[in-house]
Formats: sequence, structure tokens, C-alpha cells
Amino acid sequence: MSWTISGTYVAGCSCAVLCSCPYDGQPRDTQGGTECLGTAVFHVTDGNLDDVDLSGVDFAFYNHFPSNLTSGNWKVGLVVDTAASDEQADALERILSGREGGPFGQLSQFYGEYLGMERSKVSLTDGERPGLTVEGRTELSYEPLTGTDGSPTKIRNAMFGFAPEFEVGRTSGRSDAFGLSYEASYGETAEYVFSSEEAEGASTGRA
Repeated sequence: MSWTISGTYVAGCSCAVLCSCPYDGQPRDTQGGTECLGTAVFHVTDGNLDDVDLSGVDFAFYNHFPSNLTSGNWKVGLVVDTAASDEQADALERILSGREGGPFGQLSQFYGEYLGMERSKVSLTDGERPGLTVEGRTELSYEPLTGTDGSPTKIRNAMFGFAPEFEVGRTSGRSDAFGLSYEASYGETAEYVFSSEEAEGASTGRA
């Protein structure tokens, strides 16, 4: 089976700015803790799993990284927007759990526990101050870091990343889902493309 999804994401986590997970560093939160709890919300502009159209669907991917990413034993969970059909939700679960291969299939080698899929209202807000909402679970707002010229600070060519280049910043808000509770600090956003047929040299996805 073949699949592809592309669009925009916003992510936030408990790590102090800057999160060290993209370069496989030890997580550090603002209280001195050494694990990363996070949420990434994706809007699928275009996508499909075989003949299942995934365009327009929003979903949230939750993570608990107990140490640096390649140490494994991740906990991950998925929340799919209630506006999606059951068929669309099932297709996304197959992709994000790693069963359909591609970048999430590669990442699934690090999964220690898949926490399952839930349904709730999931949404992204855009503009100068993007944010993400998973009703009853997570509400985060994002503010980019900027350089001396006022443009957003970006990271390129990281070992792990949802995109080859992504904007970084700060988030505020709280999340409590799948038994994973945290106050947000770090954030990032970018356009993304994931596919079961990865181009040679494509950036590895980060859950």
C-alpha cells in the first residue's frame, strides 16, 4: 500500500528552549527534568492511503521521550479530529503507528508503547501567532524566536525533524492526554511532506 500526507504542523513540548531532541540530545525541561512530553498537530492539505482521501483532516500526535530519541522506549498516541470519517481515522492510525512503512515505519523501531487512537476536535490556528487545540486535552499558543533582522529562527538538516527545515520558538499552555501531562515551553512549526515512497536523502521524521 502507498500513502502520502502533506500540509502544516505546529508542535509544542515540555523541553526548555531549545529542545535537544532534533539532534538526539538528552531532553531538559525548565524544572531540570530529563524527559520530553509533547504534542504535534498536523493539518493535512493533501494526502491519501491508497484510495482513502485524507485531505482536510487534522490530527494530533502525542509523545513521551524518556531520554534521547535513539535510546527508544517512546510512548506515542494519536487523536484524530471528529470531523474525519472512521475510514480516514483508521488510515491515519495505520500510518502513524508505523504499520504502513515510510518514515513512521522507521520511527516505530523506537516505540516502546503505542497508546492507541482517540477522537476529539483537533484544530490549528495560523497567522503571526499560531496555536493548536485538542478539545479537552491540549491548548497551546506559539511564538517564534527571531533573528536580528526580525525573521523567524530556523533549524536545518537536523537528525530528527518533521521537515528538512523548521521554525523554532516558544509555546505556552498545558496538555493532558494519554496520561501524559505537561506545561509547554518549546515549539516549532513548518510545512511537511511524508510519504511511503521517500525521496533519496529526505529528512527523517520525528515523532
